Amino acid sequence: MNSEQVATLRALLAPTGWLDRTTQFGGALRRSARGPHCLLLVGTATAEPWHMAAHLADESRLAGLPELEPTLVRWSPPAGAPAHLSVGLDRLREAGRGQTLLVVSPELAPAELLERVHDVRRLGATVFALDRGDADLDELAHESLAVPVRSAPVTFDAAQHLVSAATTGAPVTLAASRAHRLSSLHGAEQQPGLRARLARLLDTVAGTQPD
Repeated sequence: MNSEQVATLRALLAPTGWLDRTTQFGGALRRSARGPHCLLLVGTATAEPWHMAAHLADESRLAGLPELEPTLVRWSPPAGAPAHLSVGLDRLREAGRGQTLLVVSPELAPAELLERVHDVRRLGATVFALDRGDADLDELAHESLAVPVRSAPVTFDAAQHLVSAATTGAPVTLAASRAHRLSSLHGAEQQPGLRARLARLLDTVAGTQPD
């Protein structure tokens, strides 16, 4: 998904209210980042957030915001892995005030992850959670954004793109402005044919939701 597609998707989602929540979550994450290497990113042992790490790294570089380049924390980094891919869970023990932990989990967080998140928060770090609506994880987070499997208008991967763009304050492009004008001039209630076309475009950009 390129920046123009992200902007178009953001414009199409604006009437749902979900875009506002994404923007608020990304803005809070941006404000919490205090300096380089202070944003930690972790997932579960079976679902490491490679995509989110790549999105944030790209967006931070393009925006000139090095404090938003994440450190990917891995459960079992292999021996000989490059430095940026060899950070293990012990890094979480060093987290404290002035640092931020973003937990990205498309599945229920296991007990060990919840314990580590609890410890990080107790040490004074700010905790964010992007998940499917995990009550236990959300209770530990200072800020959370749920992407429910059946009711969210985008896939979990698309949500990661949108949060990354919102975190760096990525500008809305001409494509987004055109899509916004289109949706404003032709309301979905009045133009069911247009609504169907917009739905197909959303599926093309973001991917369809699982049944």
